[in-house]
Amino acid sequence: MTEFKIEEEDLYEILEIEPTSTTNDIKKAYRKKALQCHPDKNPDNPNAAKLFHQLTKILEVLTDESARKVYDRVLRGKKEAALRHRELDGKRRKLKEDLEARERGGVKRNGSDELKAEIERLRKEGSKLVQEEMEYIKTKLRQESQAAGTKYRVKIKWKVARDDATNGGYDQELLGKFLSKYGDITAMVMSPKRKGSALVEFESKRAAEMAVDFEKGLAVNPLELSWVNGPPCGVRSSTIKESDYESVVLMKLRQAEERKRLIEQMMADDET
Repeated sequence: MTEFKIEEEDLYEILEIEPTSTTNDIKKAYRKKALQCHPDKNPDNPNAAKLFHQLTKILEVLTDESARKVYDRVLRGKKEAALRHRELDGKRRKLKEDLEARERGGVKRNGSDELKAEIERLRKEGSKLVQEEMEYIKTKLRQESQAAGTKYRVKIKWKVARDDATNGGYDQELLGKFLSKYGDITAMVMSPKRKGSALVEFESKRAAEMAVDFEKGLAVNPLELSWVNGPPCGVRSSTIKESDYESVVLMKLRQAEERKRLIEQMMADDET
């Protein structure tokens, strides 16, 4: 990712707003972009942190009255120069490019140095508004995470020999039949590298708790279920209602019949 230089960018275009936008307009545009590209929302994007940092620098410049005036002057000068450049013929354009190249080797006359000084001032002084917006983004992300619901993830292990092509008698379909009795499953992954290992995510806390407490899988090769990051905080929902235990007993009875049928089916498949 190339270095981000404020004096070379159109900050208004990045935020998708007009140069006449108010401070409130700038804050709204920043919040929208920042929430979209925040590293927490883009764990697979290695540039997410840089993009988020760039947006914060843009907010810092455009919400500071002095820095914004200098930036607007630089931006306006760049646009006017670009327009004049397009209007020149080939020979004059070459002469202009040579002149600009010589100027770059000496003292810059386009206001970039003044803008850099303003950016350095902001870095040293800090910005209360920017800090407030950063806190807003953190709060918003936390609220969105809570609204999305807690993930109830359980890891599953079972014994399997290294050369066992049947993976100890378990596959994703069979695990799904055993575990879906407790509640809806939002995701399940069989480990592609390690035999005898899987990860399941339940939609509800109660379903995950009962699976951890009661599920044993095949009698010939029992499952071991445990929480990925320890049990979730709060009162265990599976202990507050007697009806919960009654439903589990019924589940276990149905499960025993299902195990018997599945084992018979597996043995018949082996014979064929």
